[in-house]
Amino acid sequence: MTKMKTKTPIMLIAGTLGSGKTTLLRRIVDTSNLRLAVFMNEFGEVSVDARVLRGKNVEVIPLPGGSGYSSAPGEFEAAFNSVLERVKPHAIVVETAGITELHALVLEFNQRLMQARLDSVVYVADAYSTVQHPHLPGHALSQISAADIVLINKIDLVTMDEIKRVETLLREYNPHAVFFKTMGCDVDPNLLFGLDVERMQKEVSHHGEPLFQSFLFLWDAPLNKEQFLERVARFPKEVYRAKGFVVFESGSYLFNYVLGRVDLEEFPVKKTQIIFMGRQLEHIKEELIGQLRRCGISILRS
Repeated sequence: MTKMKTKTPIMLIAGTLGSGKTTLLRRIVDTSNLRLAVFMNEFGEVSVDARVLRGKNVEVIPLPGGSGYSSAPGEFEAAFNSVLERVKPHAIVVETAGITELHALVLEFNQRLMQARLDSVVYVADAYSTVQHPHLPGHALSQISAADIVLINKIDLVTMDEIKRVETLLREYNPHAVFFKTMGCDVDPNLLFGLDVERMQKEVSHHGEPLFQSFLFLWDAPLNKEQFLERVARFPKEVYRAKGFVVFESGSYLFNYVLGRVDLEEFPVKKTQIIFMGRQLEHIKEELIGQLRRCGISILRS
């Protein structure tokens, strides 16, 4: 496959102080073989966290102004471009401050960072703290509503009934996000930050939650772009993530899908190869296959 420069994927991690954001960062760093740049909020103990996180494939950078969306709108853009040039990361993770306005930050990324694409927005919720203080502040509600993925963390500190109450509360503000229940943010980072087409051919479960399935689609001939995007736009809620390559008559692309958000980036490939992932796919798999076949895609069972 011919190599070419693609947009750098970014994951945003939000959550209240002490919810487990740095724990999640450590899990990502420990399990990833990618060269990562990690932007961290200056209001925390950056020097301590940097020593914990930094490794041979990781560089930790303090966020300008304490968050990506500061009083100087171009400040993060300049820092980001500098890191791209100097570190050349495969991916970037941004840990935001607790008061960060995520919707504004997402808008800033989409409008200003032409060399990047937003991969996912993850909110880490402290289950124990939420049980003790169920009236969430406005900035927390804003962050939850902007998230693609919500981790209900520290479930070992609360009862099953309390976990259900926390999830019900959070879903009021974001009914579309994918929810994970975790202890120490023990979720497979592949479920959060992109998919490895070669590795993600398995089912993954955490703490008795429904299994996550994935299946791979291959197609050698060009696809009809309009029909394909129409089908993708109508994928059922059970499908929440997809990544791979797609070939249309007009050209070939790197394809990313997260909870209805679609990104296509030019990339030289000869055949379509996409892995779809979600919960309880066995209930909608045949319907999904039928939709894909109507625009020329067929499944290759491994």
